[in-house]
Amino acid sequence: MPYAAALPVQQSDNFRPLRICLLGYRSNPYSGGQGVYLKYVSRALRALGHEVDVISGEPYPHLDDEIGLIKLPGLNLYALEEPWRGLTAATFKSAIDLFEWASVASGGFPEPYTFGQRVLAYLKTHGRNYDVIHDNQTLSYGVLKLQQIGMPLVTTIHHPITRDRDIALANEPHPGMRLLIRRWHSFLRMQKKVARRLQHIVTVSEASKRDIVAAFAANPANIQVLYNGVDCNEFRPIPEINREPYRIITTASADQPLKGTQHLLPALARIKRSVPQIRLTFIGKAQPGGTTEQQINELNLQDSIEFVHGITSEEINRLYAKANVAIVPSEYEGFGLPAAEAMASGIPLISSDGGALPEVVGDAGIVVPVGDPDAIADAVTILLNDPQKREQLSRAGRERMLNQFDWQVVARGLTDYYLKVIAQ
Repeated sequence: MPYAAALPVQQSDNFRPLRICLLGYRSNPYSGGQGVYLKYVSRALRALGHEVDVISGEPYPHLDDEIGLIKLPGLNLYALEEPWRGLTAATFKSAIDLFEWASVASGGFPEPYTFGQRVLAYLKTHGRNYDVIHDNQTLSYGVLKLQQIGMPLVTTIHHPITRDRDIALANEPHPGMRLLIRRWHSFLRMQKKVARRLQHIVTVSEASKRDIVAAFAANPANIQVLYNGVDCNEFRPIPEINREPYRIITTASADQPLKGTQHLLPALARIKRSVPQIRLTFIGKAQPGGTTEQQINELNLQDSIEFVHGITSEEINRLYAKANVAIVPSEYEGFGLPAAEAMASGIPLISSDGGALPEVVGDAGIVVPVGDPDAIADAVTILLNDPQKREQLSRAGRERMLNQFDWQVVARGLTDYYLKVIAQ
């Protein structure tokens, strides 16, 4: 029995084409999620017949040819090995550039603020060309000003970054590093103030909505839940690729405690004691000398893991097709795109219950308690020994993504929401 195919594009009953501007302060196409979100939501909105532009700072997203990309570069200091060397004579000519350099040099993360100021200046001139402006979690004073001057503004908050900060602090014993973590997250003071004043917020799960209300004191009446999507044509089963019997796979930012690698590696070590052939494909990058590399060496897992990064969605899909089990061990996810992509690809999934992951996975995967290596190891062992269970979860995951999480479902929901915002 073949896997189900993605449904054709359908327009909403009250559809009318809109001119939409999407904002992203940094839009890495391969990591971090924001560039991935902009790529797929712009594609899905364009497929419905809307006219879509994306305004982005560096690094820029990879967009379809039909999508307009308006580049609004900052200093991009994080691309430099020594960001403090980014100071030039030209930096002194711009107050925003000088602020950005000074903030990065002192351990801060100024890009949401500085992008907001740059995009405000741009859209004061060009913003009236759009029916709606949709910000992707910049949450800056400059973007808030667009709402204040009467431009229809929608803001996606995937989850409050307070979660990232708190988990990073909980996993960092060194006082000096804890101070740096707090300094880097100082932009949250701005984001909290802005979120409370936004009138139209979209978030990607009920779990995220609860956390936004708790962390940012945002008005729950101003928050609409619209799940993220997954491209079920791009992420799909590839039956002609044979699965490797002892291959498992995960996708994560390896050295971020939020993503749960510190729980997956002990699970892998335990499985290896009874299944020495086990191999983990890790889509992500471990920093040399970082916590993940140290843990791998301590657990003697060097020969059991391969790291792959900077690859295309098609290459990721083919890696899923080679593996038998996918694992998402995150301590917290506002949505959990790697889980959705794995399920759409038809690979059986084991997921933690961190954040919104149970909402995404439903009963189409195995959900284990967050931070429990033994539970991960037990679930992997069960699936490796039960081909019928793997097949059942493979099909159930694919069907769930098609029916509830395809990007076209998201685009139709966003269109209806945009029209309500414009009408107000």
